[in-house]
Amino acid sequence: MADIILHHYPMSPFAEKIRLVLGYKKINWTSVIIPMMMPKPDVVSLTGGHRRTPLLQIGADIYCDTALICDVLEHLYPAPTLYPEHQKGLARIVAQWADAIIFGPVMAYNFHPQGAAQAFGNSEPEFMKSFSQDRQTMRGGQPRMRPEDAASTYKSYLRRLSDILTDHPFLFGDAPCVADFSAYHPLWFTLEKTPAMASIFDATPLVRDWAKRMKDIGHGSFKTISSDDALKLSKSSQTLALNNEPFMDEHGIALGTPVVIRAESFGTEPTEGKLIASTRTRYSIERTDERAGQVHVHFPRIGFSISKVSP
Repeated sequence: MADIILHHYPMSPFAEKIRLVLGYKKINWTSVIIPMMMPKPDVVSLTGGHRRTPLLQIGADIYCDTALICDVLEHLYPAPTLYPEHQKGLARIVAQWADAIIFGPVMAYNFHPQGAAQAFGNSEPEFMKSFSQDRQTMRGGQPRMRPEDAASTYKSYLRRLSDILTDHPFLFGDAPCVADFSAYHPLWFTLEKTPAMASIFDATPLVRDWAKRMKDIGHGSFKTISSDDALKLSKSSQTLALNNEPFMDEHGIALGTPVVIRAESFGTEPTEGKLIASTRTRYSIERTDERAGQVHVHFPRIGFSISKVSP
């Protein structure tokens, strides 16, 4: 099998989610560090436009969004599982809630001036201005929740997590599942990157203890290569054979049609390519880049939209 390559940067909460999944499954992986904000020319060469962190690369196949990345890693390395038997649907629902609902208020709280100063204390003012503008662009111009409002929301979510953790060490029992990794990563930022803000955990010690168990999973064994080397690997690789799953057409778009795929919220930059698969769970497109070669880029259905390329 080709190397499992994660394109990420150290401060990315969603990347921490996948780094821990890789550690939990004891997968030997390859790290490529990418910029925190645009421009990201090497990322765009691989995806064609999508810029959210992280990306998973296997040869010339690029997987976007952590929900899809978790599914891919589960398929390749099924044990230990991320989806407990008889609770698969519920685990996915909680994971989606955590990724989509918990994340925003928690990060708004983390970026209280005291937290931001701790996370980016040595950064130049110009960097902070550029970073803020980049994230505002990713939010589509929508303002971030005020830290004061975010604090009360965060506390409510911590109480809910604490209630779940009353009788067992992880959210669904004695072992972590996809819901644990999704719920943990924004809290990780509070505890590890803005510890000045971590007093919010004082009222929920069960959550703090659970977070320590999640942290102790670690990132496993990995090596580091440059993004240029990852692009060369993509260009020299053959794309993987597509799974023989039924074609699911909800949009009247035939296979082979030039399409645009974009996230429905947060980081909505378009990716264009030829539609080569549309299954019950994902879209796949084929595109060619001068540096990356011919690649297949994969997106989950949930959270992404598809349309024909305008004439």
